[in-house]
Amino acid sequence: MSQTALYHFLTAVPEAAAIWSFLLLLALGLLAALVARPERDPEPEAAPEPADADAVRRDDLVRYAEEVAVAAAGAAQTARRRREQWIAAQDEADRAWTAYDEADSAARRLAGAAALGAPRTPRTPGEYAARERWLHHAAMSAHWRGDLTARQLADVLAHRNGWDPRRHPAEQEIVLARTVRDGRRAGWERAAARERTAWRDAELAAEAARTLAAEAYAATVALRPALPYRSATTSALPVPAAVRNARWRPARVG
Repeated sequence: MSQTALYHFLTAVPEAAAIWSFLLLLALGLLAALVARPERDPEPEAAPEPADADAVRRDDLVRYAEEVAVAAAGAAQTARRRREQWIAAQDEADRAWTAYDEADSAARRLAGAAALGAPRTPRTPGEYAARERWLHHAAMSAHWRGDLTARQLADVLAHRNGWDPRRHPAEQEIVLARTVRDGRRAGWERAAARERTAWRDAELAAEAARTLAAEAYAATVALRPALPYRSATTSALPVPAAVRNARWRPARVG
């Protein structure tokens, strides 16, 4: 019995050793193949994940809100400057109107006094010389006050365009008063035209400022986080007074 077991052991050991030798050679061959194989191409990097669409949209809104805020501030400054210019033009037109009204009243008074007739004076060379001196002095005084232009003064001194030094000073005073009145009326009309132009510019600037202020406010509201649900009776977000009152009162149209 012991001989049979020894026989099986001696015959099985070489067979197992052959099997293990084969497996060992196979493992060594696979290991050599792996070592000798060239490096693989690097795997392509993973594509970056797309940016969050909400974050991109918010960045755009922030950029837009900043730009429109700067534009609104500039428009408000322009509107204030145009309003100041209109106020100055309005004051100038008011002063021109007052000056014209005074000149018109003076011309009317002199025209009423002319109905009594000019006093009789001797027609002598000395009288005519005195009348000429009076006319020249009155014309130069009116020019210094700004009531006669340099060309009109030159016409008076040269006795052109209806200026006759032989007239009585009462008659010359009426002609001079009417000339001053006409000049002041023309000055008032020019000042009124400048006021209307300044008024239109101020209105356009105020409208632009109001529009940009409302747009800037809307852009700011769009950046706020979503508000919780509110009932229909809840009032909407109030519009700032700067937006509501961006349009100023119109100028007087004279």
